[in-house]
Amino acid sequence: MRLFRVIIWLGLVGAIWGVVLYVKSPSRRVHAVPETQSSLRNGSAPTGNYTAPVTLGTLKNRSITESSGLAASKANPGIYWTHNDSGGGPLIYAIDASGASRGVWQVPLATCRDWEDMAVGPGPQAGKSYLYIGDIGDNDAARPDIVVYRIPEPTVAVANASATKAKPLTTEPPEVLRFRYPDGKHDAEALLVHPQTGNVYLVTKVLFESPGLYEGVAPFRAGLTNTLKRLGSLAIPSLLGGVITGGSISPDGTRVALCDYLQAYELVLPKNESSFETIWKQSFVTIDLGKRTQGEAITYRLDSKALLATSEGRHSPIIQVVSK
Repeated sequence: MRLFRVIIWLGLVGAIWGVVLYVKSPSRRVHAVPETQSSLRNGSAPTGNYTAPVTLGTLKNRSITESSGLAASKANPGIYWTHNDSGGGPLIYAIDASGASRGVWQVPLATCRDWEDMAVGPGPQAGKSYLYIGDIGDNDAARPDIVVYRIPEPTVAVANASATKAKPLTTEPPEVLRFRYPDGKHDAEALLVHPQTGNVYLVTKVLFESPGLYEGVAPFRAGLTNTLKRLGSLAIPSLLGGVITGGSISPDGTRVALCDYLQAYELVLPKNESSFETIWKQSFVTIDLGKRTQGEAITYRLDSKALLATSEGRHSPIIQVVSK
């Protein structure tokens, strides 16, 4: 991820404003990708129906230096989970919407090769909420398989706020879910989990190309390698193509949001449509997330009516946009 970061920022910083203008240009054309038919059918990049971005606060915990994943807690309404990028250790951080620290937990027996994203979803025990942590980064396309750690969501109490990186609490032991792509090795930073089915979706990270979309169908058996299914490619309305750094499915299962370093992109399930798979055939709309140093994480609020995003860097802002 760090090598890719250097390439991105050294090679594209000088052209950043040109990219933004290009994305907003009404004359820009994005062609449908046959496998999914997700495209801008009017040949322009429409703007999502969200309010202007607002900064709710900043990440107060100095140990959060590279917020690479973000997920709204279902077990603890009003709480969000985040984690650092590769090298940050197998730790998850609880925060509130203002960025105040609500505790730190270590995931026992887990390694942190390249944690890139996280999501909340169902699991093996009905009625219980689980946290999925994606060790899915693969900058060198060298990993024979990737790992998603699944743990029951910890309960966040007021007293937990005193836990730190040096003295963390401990989660339950994780289930180790291993996945393999059906067509080679890929780098990915976006992990999405359907809130009802528990199906896992991965979106690959590629420059100037359409990213691949892969699905893992639940239930999963820990200890075995699950082969993902390729659903197709996604036509992202950005000059950067598929430099996707985070993703989320709304808790009500009707929206999908992806983000890159510049902005967010959303798909909405048509009304009266019951099949979630139809969402991948819709047109992306762009969403302005304001100024982020290096945006790599996005999540829906628990009520599905807003998106929150963070950046890498110490004391990074928590940005929110609300659906109109």
